[in-house]
Amino acid sequence: MTHCYEFPRPAITVDCVVFGLDEQHTLKILLIQRNLSPFKGQWALPGGFVRIGETLEDAALRELQEETGVKDIFLEQLYTFGAIDRDPRDRVITVTYYGLVNLGEYQLEATTDADEAAWFPCDRLPLLAFDHEMIFQTALNRLKGKLRYEPIGFELLPKKFPLSQLQKLYEIVLGQELDKRNFRKKILKMDLLIELDEKQKDVPHRAARLYQFDEKKYQLLKQKGFNFEL
Repeated sequence: MTHCYEFPRPAITVDCVVFGLDEQHTLKILLIQRNLSPFKGQWALPGGFVRIGETLEDAALRELQEETGVKDIFLEQLYTFGAIDRDPRDRVITVTYYGLVNLGEYQLEATTDADEAAWFPCDRLPLLAFDHEMIFQTALNRLKGKLRYEPIGFELLPKKFPLSQLQKLYEIVLGQELDKRNFRKKILKMDLLIELDEKQKDVPHRAARLYQFDEKKYQLLKQKGFNFEL
């Protein structure tokens, strides 16, 4: 059945703010350099128009893979931005997502309407196209808030990590120093980390014990009302 609508319909896009943590413990986001107008040559968040036959999340995952080569990552819907003049081409509403990855696990490859894909430190971003600076700030605030009550930070780490790396992650994202003793006491008391019979290798200091996040145990505890809070 076909329908005729009396009112014009705005276009729908998706945009992705993907965070990664590098080996120097620098929080970064993934950007693409546009090769189409408007804002040709300017850096922007990965994203694009939603196709008729796909869901919003499918569109976000597709655009992310097409423009950067990144796929199969944690993505969560962030916010909808609908300012009337946010896109000079037309009336465009964008549904945004934020994602978290272990930066070292992905090889970037720009295709479709992106000339290049690259990681940029969150505190040294270039001028962004459209309203993408506002979108980035919204995503960063969400990450800072959610990191305290859900274990999403483990998505930024390798599967095996020392406690010092976990603490450093929280300090970088939250922008504050944490007491080492209290942090370790809180995280170990939750009993969500698996202590491995392994230690760091090729480090210039005393090798630390490695741990792994127990995702299955967390999901079981969550169903029983467990509250993750740091």
